[in-house]
Amino acid sequence: MNQIIPRHLSDYCRDSRVALAIAGVTDDHALLTVNAPFEALTGYTAAEVVGKNCRLLQRDAPNAEARERIHEFLGDDRHVNVRTPIVNFRKDGRPFVNLLYMSKLRAGDGSIPFIFASQFDVSHAQPDMLADYDRELGLTLSRLTPLVAESGMVLEGSLMTIGNTAATIAQAKLTLAELDDMRFP
Repeated sequence: MNQIIPRHLSDYCRDSRVALAIAGVTDDHALLTVNAPFEALTGYTAAEVVGKNCRLLQRDAPNAEARERIHEFLGDDRHVNVRTPIVNFRKDGRPFVNLLYMSKLRAGDGSIPFIFASQFDVSHAQPDMLADYDRELGLTLSRLTPLVAESGMVLEGSLMTIGNTAATIAQAKLTLAELDDMRFP
């Protein structure tokens, strides 16, 4: 894993109040860095997840629709970002519905060196909590854009994927109800 994140980008990720991760585009999209809110959300330390694909958070959850959307995003340069609820598990085994946002960071030469991701637990969120997260993610993305530009990269996509708060929370509650009927190792 030879990918080095520009210092100002890694510093920004570290200091963000939103759960963030940056993955590479080689080595099975291994995580290159995660921040403290990511660690608090998942229970995993950076040392435990850096170098691994974040699908480790999915364990045995089916996540068919979310996996399909993520594969489309990763496999097609025309998909610049994705936002999808996905069942994840904390280190202690407790499931939660993660509202995953991913965007490609594109270099000036057209290559995509990094994948930027944000996570939010919508399991028990109320509409105002998700709205607060959406605002914070919007601020994060607007502040991140010029930082990424300093490295000659562009944060692809826009805030158009952020929205429909009530539908997202309703879907999370249905997913949690389904999880109550399932057993996971």
